[in-house]
Amino acid sequence: MLLTITYTGRDTPDLGYLLYKNPNRGTQTFDLAFGRAHVFYPEITDTRTTAALLLDIDPLDLAKGKGNSEGLFDYVNDRPYVSSSFMSVAISKVFGTAMTGRADSRQELSDSPLDLSAEIAMLPCNADFAMLARIFEPLGYTVSYENCVLDERFPEWGESRYVNLSLRGNVRLRDLLKHIYVLLPVFDRQKHYWVGDDEVDKLLRMGEDWLEAHPERKYIVDRYLYRQRDLVGEYFSRLNDGVSEPEVTPVREPSLNAKRLDAVFSALKDAGAHSVIDLGCGEGRLLSLLLKDGQFTKIAGMDVAQSALKRASDRLRLETASERISERVTLFQGSLTYRDGRIAGYDAASVMEVIEHMDATRLAVFERVVFDFAKPRVVVLTTPNRDYNAVYEKLSAEDMRHGDHRFEWTRAEFAAWVKAVCAKFGYRAAVSGIGEEREDYGSPTQMGVFERCE
Repeated sequence: MLLTITYTGRDTPDLGYLLYKNPNRGTQTFDLAFGRAHVFYPEITDTRTTAALLLDIDPLDLAKGKGNSEGLFDYVNDRPYVSSSFMSVAISKVFGTAMTGRADSRQELSDSPLDLSAEIAMLPCNADFAMLARIFEPLGYTVSYENCVLDERFPEWGESRYVNLSLRGNVRLRDLLKHIYVLLPVFDRQKHYWVGDDEVDKLLRMGEDWLEAHPERKYIVDRYLYRQRDLVGEYFSRLNDGVSEPEVTPVREPSLNAKRLDAVFSALKDAGAHSVIDLGCGEGRLLSLLLKDGQFTKIAGMDVAQSALKRASDRLRLETASERISERVTLFQGSLTYRDGRIAGYDAASVMEVIEHMDATRLAVFERVVFDFAKPRVVVLTTPNRDYNAVYEKLSAEDMRHGDHRFEWTRAEFAAWVKAVCAKFGYRAAVSGIGEEREDYGSPTQMGVFERCE
């Protein structure tokens, strides 16, 4: 059972001050009622530091003193390996001070949002992958996960109900720990502790500044309190001073990714496209929007990663889809740096947050593949605006927003590239911004809508 937290930025070994665990002390061990917790730092540099919490659960300790023994299950089960309520208890014990936000000599750092990512191994989600996004994305995280089939020799057994979950966001460390502390038990259907009145107190305390505005609050509260109606009612009663359910749900500002999806979808719809290919489709978020609109009669997604295509297929429920849907949607693996006949013949193509992951030396090939060979009537392309990086306090002038970005263009550089592509391949284009606009910096995302000249 493993949780890792990575801080990317400047002076990242200061993560040890925030966690109250000195990176130079080696492995630190803490005794728990059900085993031991070990804290260590597998990675320490000035720009990237990772802290790991490894939980070693002893099934014999779990079974000791149980009056309601379940026989063999007490000794042979998945509990030592699955991220669950055990991990929440360990977080509270080992990182309890960090969860309060107290950091003594590093208080300013503790109070600041940081570029943090968390990896949670073997989280049970019963193959409800969409719920991972619905739970974590409203809190400002970029969510990704890995899952696998139960046994490659017997694919008919289906997929594992566990995932390795990755979260990344610009958040305070205390908030990340509180989110994980509350939400791990939400996915754990077999809590190891008695769920009583004190759990209501914990939920109110740990969720005081984020849970009330969460769009899935009722689901979270219901699952955290083990579907005990009296406790759920007590939570809402205490939260709302006697009102069992709120009459108005607070409206949360859409994430940048949601705004980007909406902008690209609107551009494709306004262009009158009926057939669309999403180049670099990832997990299929745009494809899902296109599928819901009858205007788009032929939809395709291409990605270089087979794992992403599998998640896109799951999101679109293609394995159980009707024949009409199956004929309408196609997914396939491919690269934008190779000529591929499968990407030709579409009214429009979308290329969302893709080109910045290419080496700049490969851009000329990408241009030929999309604008010269595939030659759709419309191309909608988005990429980060480097000018806007100055708004992010934790990014230096040399930093990029993601470790895999090969380049990021300023507004002037993007406009120059768009103009050159239009002149070379016979397109005209309009450039606009997506997201909050700041004077002198523009918007965080820039979009180009190319239309082929007749």
